[in-house]
Amino acid sequence: MLIRLQAYLRLRKKYLPVLFFITGFIWDTLTLGRIDRLYDRVILSTYMSSLTVCLYLYNVADDGKWKETFFEKYEKYLPLAIQFFLGGLCSAFVIYFSRSVSLTKTLAFFIILVVLLFANELLKKRISNKYLQFSAYFFVNFTFFTFFIPVLIREMNTFIFLISGFISLSITTVLIVFIYRSSPSTRMEISKQKTLGIITGLYLMINTFYFFNLIPPVPLALDTGIVAHNVQKINGDYEVTYQEEVWYKFWRKNDLTYIQEPGTSVYVYTSIFAPTRLQKSVAHRWRWKNPQTGRWQTVDQIGYEITGGRDDGYRGFTYKRNISEGDWRVDVITKEGQIIGIVRFEVVTGEVDENVRMETRLF
Repeated sequence: MLIRLQAYLRLRKKYLPVLFFITGFIWDTLTLGRIDRLYDRVILSTYMSSLTVCLYLYNVADDGKWKETFFEKYEKYLPLAIQFFLGGLCSAFVIYFSRSVSLTKTLAFFIILVVLLFANELLKKRISNKYLQFSAYFFVNFTFFTFFIPVLIREMNTFIFLISGFISLSITTVLIVFIYRSSPSTRMEISKQKTLGIITGLYLMINTFYFFNLIPPVPLALDTGIVAHNVQKINGDYEVTYQEEVWYKFWRKNDLTYIQEPGTSVYVYTSIFAPTRLQKSVAHRWRWKNPQTGRWQTVDQIGYEITGGRDDGYRGFTYKRNISEGDWRVDVITKEGQIIGIVRFEVVTGEVDENVRMETRLF
């Protein structure tokens, strides 16, 4: 049985890295849920540590480091292990990012994951390409610490993000230098200066994205964002009345075209996930697109405090009365101005008739 399995794996060897990557993705989708849960933290820490160890073991294997040792017969499986742990980490990050209503942020991260998934097939040496290895390692390492450190210290801000990035850069640099000094074959294959230059470039790029609000402020995530006709707090629950979306737009909870009756208010209800006991100042920034200039104008910004720990997110709402017709967006932002998510809608003045289906739901 074992011989047949080995023969089967040899025939399909070129497909195994992608298979292991996908396996890690599916496994984490089924098992992970909250970044502040002990199980999730243990799994992610194990993946990150195992990926680090596997990278070292793999990069010194060509130097005969494991000849006549316990590891020798398992050397050939190290690329698969790297793919598995890399896939597991990326899938976990997708799970946490996908909690956000801001689809553009989730899509951007998925694109990065797709690049990681297929890069091994596009590059000539696949996973053996050390520049790819260290670049992918730094990316998941950086993302890991931007999640992990705020959860541990129950605080998040720009300084914490910079510290997280610096720790990741330091760990990756130490690993590269250590492998470079330990492995003659690595010294022949890559340039240490070029490798560290690529890592530094990625570090600067991620920080640039952060300061230009191109990535969401992890580990915060927008669970729900609804433009509503009425929001009331009743016995600890929020009763939200909104226009029901047509059936074929199943991914939205409310209609993008909001019919505002004269003299009424427009509400925006949100629930924001935050790790347990993490406190943060957030705000709803109401913006209107000026049809003459085509630019978004900030009309108002209303802030409030959130406390993490609730599975379905910390709930809150703001409202505006008699707003202008046209395109609107409410940016859900942190005190530093980073976008957690966006609620978009178009306001049309009129009467809500019987053809408009309304839904009332408790959150």
